[in-house]
Amino acid sequence: MLSRSSWRAAPLVLALVAGLLTACGERNAPEAEAGHAAAGADFERGPHRGRMLRAGDFAVEMTIFEEGVPPEFHVYAYRKDKPLDPRQVQLTVELTRLGGKVDRFSFAPQQDYLRGAGVVTEPHSFDVKVRAVEGGRTHQWAYASYEGRTTINAEAAQAGGVKTERAGGAIVGELLDLSGRVEVTPEGQGEVRAWYPGRIMAMTGSLGQQVRRGQLLARVESSNSLQTYSIPAPISGVIVKKNANVGDVAYDQPLYVIADPTKLHAEFFIYPRDAERIRAGQRVELRSLSGDGRATSRIETVLPTADMASQTLIAHVEIPPSLAGSFRPGMGVEGSAQVAAKSVPLAVRTKALQRFRDFTVVFAKVGNTYEVRMLELGAQTPEWTEVLGGLEPGTEYVTDGAFLIRADIEKSGASHDH
Repeated sequence: MLSRSSWRAAPLVLALVAGLLTACGERNAPEAEAGHAAAGADFERGPHRGRMLRAGDFAVEMTIFEEGVPPEFHVYAYRKDKPLDPRQVQLTVELTRLGGKVDRFSFAPQQDYLRGAGVVTEPHSFDVKVRAVEGGRTHQWAYASYEGRTTINAEAAQAGGVKTERAGGAIVGELLDLSGRVEVTPEGQGEVRAWYPGRIMAMTGSLGQQVRRGQLLARVESSNSLQTYSIPAPISGVIVKKNANVGDVAYDQPLYVIADPTKLHAEFFIYPRDAERIRAGQRVELRSLSGDGRATSRIETVLPTADMASQTLIAHVEIPPSLAGSFRPGMGVEGSAQVAAKSVPLAVRTKALQRFRDFTVVFAKVGNTYEVRMLELGAQTPEWTEVLGGLEPGTEYVTDGAFLIRADIEKSGASHDH
């Protein structure tokens, strides 16, 4: 879940560095009347490192304060650059966000500043309108302060593999982490044995050799009839063991052991505390320890007997034949079993999640403009992540190619200015 160990102590400047594509920047907005902030990328900072808005000898300094509290406006008033009693000023602020949502703030005097009523929610990216009344005069300013926002035309986004979908409800599973090993299935193993005791006259197979079912592998002279008979391979696969040589006496030990490397399953160790939660048919996400192999499968069976020493049960999960190169017999394997599932009203694709500052985000899309949405997260699976806050249902967000959006935002070098 999204968390913040502490609120940052410095006030947030509402407008930052300009740029066409900005991570946390500013562009000029149409001025409401004479006496607004100076045009251009730079702006005057006040004693609290906020943005100064001037009209003649009157000015206000806009900051967002986050020391021990959720972000809130603290606005300081001045006349002739001297602090002005906040009780002499009536102030309102209007924030228009990407997509048209408007947040309005009224203010009340507190100590030496005007405090906004309400939280300035993330992202701090909006077009700002400020209205101040003092001494019978009304002053208005307008400017833009953008954070985590960029514009990419449709052709460039398509070329970069950017795909989107609408955020909505989903089925999110509860996962249980498992560990185990890869083994050849019983059906994928075969032993080459002499049918009757006798002397081995010929052996044509070698260790590591690929053989096919019915291929001649040995000839044995029966001790009883003194006749020689041929022994074929019972299955196709690779010879993984050779236990005899020409001249040996074949009896009860297999001459060869053959394994089919495409018939594999994972054997997961189930501890007693989890035994009641694991059952056949549950979905499992498989991962090789090297990270090269990933697969989705289901639990075939849970063996009813427990290991005497460890008290663990064994759950068998089939590995698709196409992944035989990544999952080899004897190798360790990890898995996540879906032991429960719930319907949630709002979720996003897990692959869409990105890091931005100290937040987990997705990128919302409005037209050709993309902007971060800081998320509060709940349950998560490799496919879906529950969203508890920070995103409106129905929001179009980036599912594929989010790295392109993040790179375009970050390339300006601008940052959230607190």
